[in-house]
Amino acid sequence: MKTDQEIFWKGDFGNNYIERNHNEELIASSTSLFSSILSSTDGDVASVIEFGCNVGINLASLKGLLPNSSVTGLEINSSAASVARELEGVEVIEGSILEFNSDRVYDLTFSKGVLIHINPDSLIDVYKSLYNCSNKYIMIAEYYNPSPVSIDYRGHKDRLFKRDFAGEMMDIYSDLELVNYGFVYHRDTVFPQDDISWFLMKKKSS
Repeated sequence: MKTDQEIFWKGDFGNNYIERNHNEELIASSTSLFSSILSSTDGDVASVIEFGCNVGINLASLKGLLPNSSVTGLEINSSAASVARELEGVEVIEGSILEFNSDRVYDLTFSKGVLIHINPDSLIDVYKSLYNCSNKYIMIAEYYNPSPVSIDYRGHKDRLFKRDFAGEMMDIYSDLELVNYGFVYHRDTVFPQDDISWFLMKKKSS
């Protein structure tokens, strides 16, 4: 049974989101962000999966930065998944993050602007998938708040949540270590992001 948040993003609101978030400027900003994040890795990222890829803005950026790597996206909204599939050299899986099961592991698993829209009661399951699907790095780029809060999202309640997602993951999985973190301000004059805080973690055993 899908959560209210999943139904919300799978339907008309998710379709409308596509129109607001599909342009070249977003790809440029995303490329700048991921260039910074990848510079904190060992240069050994050969496979990536994004949980909640929407139309593939981040996938396009990563394919440009990692042309020889395997780039995969998971997306619940059918229309968004169809758009993302038009990207050359990427794989798109249509489905729910909460129902996703895979035996495959990736060098980098990540979410960007997605965990904030997950029902808090289901976060533990998403953390588990991010962790289990990674054999090396996990990256979270979301709205940060030291304690969990819920705020209105475009007139809708219980659709956007802020918290310390990365901190919670590191508390749950003791073998995760923080590699680097950063913040991108919406008033950045060159490559703005929507006040995103990002955290790159690595499995100590990798």
